[in-house]
This record gives sequence, C-alpha cells and structure tokens, in this order.
Amino acid sequence: MSQQRANEPVSIARRLKYVGMAIIALLVLIIVLQNTESVRTDLLFVSITMPRAVLLFATFVIGFILGMFVRHRRG
Repeated sequence: MSQQRANEPVSIARRLKYVGMAIIALLVLIIVLQNTESVRTDLLFVSITMPRAVLLFATFVIGFILGMFVRHRRG
C-alpha cells in the first residue's frame, strides 16, 4: 500500500511535465504559423533572407547556448 502511494507523486509530476511540454509545443506551433513571412537580416557584410519563425528559433537556440555557457562558468 505504501509502495502505491510512493509511485503516485511521480505519476502526477510526470503528467504535469507532459502537460507543460504540450503547452510549449502548442505555443511554438502558433508562433511558427503566425510568422511565416520572410525577413531580411543583415549581419556585418552578409544579408540573409529567411522566414521570421526561423530567425526567432535561431535566436532562441543561440540565447539558450549562451545561457548554458554562462551558467556553467558560474557554477
């Protein structure tokens, strides 16, 4: 009986994790569908044209990597 209750919080935490992941996936899908128009990005001597969603995703990935680097150096 105590073993069944010990597994219950893990089940709830796992469900919350899946719900959170589903909400994030839905928000990403909405952002991608709303930002399909192309934008021109100038970086020094290079000009790149890409969908705005790709630019947003690339910015997110670069920020995430830099954040992990700063966190790793501090801790």
